[in-house]
Amino acid sequence: MILNDIPHTPVLTKEVLEAFSDIKQGTIIDCTLGYGGHSEALLKSNDNIKIIGIDQDESAVLFSKKRLEDFGDRATILHGRFSDMISKIKSIDIKGVLADIGVSSLQLDDKKRGFGFDCDLLDMRMDKRNPLSAEDVVNGYEKEKLEEIFKNYGEVREYRKIADLIVKERAKKPFASAKELSSFISKHLRSKKIHPATLIFQAIRIEVNDELGELKRLLKNIRDLNLSNATVAIISFHSLEDRIVKKSFKEWSKNCICPPNAFRCECENNHSFGEILTKRPITAGDDEIGRNPRARSAKLRLFKTKL
Repeated sequence: MILNDIPHTPVLTKEVLEAFSDIKQGTIIDCTLGYGGHSEALLKSNDNIKIIGIDQDESAVLFSKKRLEDFGDRATILHGRFSDMISKIKSIDIKGVLADIGVSSLQLDDKKRGFGFDCDLLDMRMDKRNPLSAEDVVNGYEKEKLEEIFKNYGEVREYRKIADLIVKERAKKPFASAKELSSFISKHLRSKKIHPATLIFQAIRIEVNDELGELKRLLKNIRDLNLSNATVAIISFHSLEDRIVKKSFKEWSKNCICPPNAFRCECENNHSFGEILTKRPITAGDDEIGRNPRARSAKLRLFKTKL
């Protein structure tokens, strides 16, 4: 991989810089470092901040170490799941937390990773150390379990039909590649706007990487850090993630945590973690979408913790 050939374009970079523009000094945790685009922009924007970048993808970690090496000890990079690593970072002056949730375009485009429709592998693991692969899910899950993930993670209308078809087809011959699976799905599902296999592949990828569970754990661990006067910025790419972020931010902003049926407040009405800065998510403008179509579905939500 050539460093000058940056393999991934981060979304909403200008908006991320604006979100953290009031931070004069301290540390920003980039929970989904990826190929270092957001972190590099933040480090260049302010000489007084430091970055701790976290990623479970080893190739992203190696690339970003090289990309950010000129910043010296201002950039620290950790390899692991962000939900695990962030809970261990407690003894520094954290003023910002950034997470760009989801799969990178490089992972989607790399045929050796098995994410894309024309890949010869059926893998989809963000972390190669993960024992569960897409092949395990497609060829090993019972029909009812496939129905569940297609319905809940892909919001596929014909989830029963496609689960039944996959189970019958794999009984003849197990699916060996993403190309084979996407071709099979395309014969049985129709879609005018997106590839017929898009939502099925999304559901499988979320299951393999436990993406929604990771996001929930991340948000819980951010809350448990009890940060003071810090900005939390979360970028999501589909409605399932965005709903989780929106719900968490709403819970964080509540002063009263008494049960809904309580006759009167008995919790002292002083439990707010801070305030929501974005009533509606920030989205990309037409110019950015023109340069980077992936930005079309990106949604940025911001939260500010109390002093």
